[in-house]
Amino acid sequence: MRLAGQTWEYLTDPANWQGSNGIWTLLLQQLLLTATALAITMVLALPIAMWLGHLGRGGFVAINTSNIGRAVPTFALLAILVTLDHPGVKTFGPYGRAGLATLIALALFALPPIVTNGYVAVDEVADEVKESARGMGMTGWQQFSRVELPLALPLVVSGLRLALVQVWATATIAALVAGPGLGNLITAGFYQTNYPKGIAGAVVVAVVAFLLELIGSAAERASQTGRRSTARRGVRGHRTVGG
Repeated sequence: MRLAGQTWEYLTDPANWQGSNGIWTLLLQQLLLTATALAITMVLALPIAMWLGHLGRGGFVAINTSNIGRAVPTFALLAILVTLDHPGVKTFGPYGRAGLATLIALALFALPPIVTNGYVAVDEVADEVKESARGMGMTGWQQFSRVELPLALPLVVSGLRLALVQVWATATIAALVAGPGLGNLITAGFYQTNYPKGIAGAVVVAVVAFLLELIGSAAERASQTGRRSTARRGVRGHRTVGG
């Protein structure tokens, strides 16, 4: 109980939230790391996974390749990357020391849920729906963008939600290579035997993870609400143009 009280005191002291090493600064640094790593994976991997799902082939290779992110511990991968000449431990803009290595490790960690859900979401759109779209004369791109994508969106968003929360929590490892983020608060607290400080950092990480989960869940519900109406509009729009 005493430790809990001291942790609460640390969290409610405004001085601990201010300055270059304050909680707000470290939190924003970790959010930047998380958002950038997630964006890299979304831009580079998600479109490929979804298009392979549309084609109905290549899924085994894509999914198993992405599972490297599960097979190799993220910290082990980061440790390997920082020992190389490139990316190494060079400062990378706002991402700090070993910033590029940290982004690569986190982006690879985000691969499995994003690639797996992206591929499966499109691949498992009902065959009769795909046949109907082709029967209306839709091109492959029209079928994908107007019919398959709206129906697949909830599962795609679910993968993004999982990746977001996982990457956010894992981004604390940046501190182990002197990078930015709330991991610095946690490691400094335990190294200095200032346990309230270390636990306070862990609490902030957990609370933000919960908030990100809520945001992701809300986005997932919104995509479920609009998916069928969007697909129907796409089909009706094609009928109007074609008719």
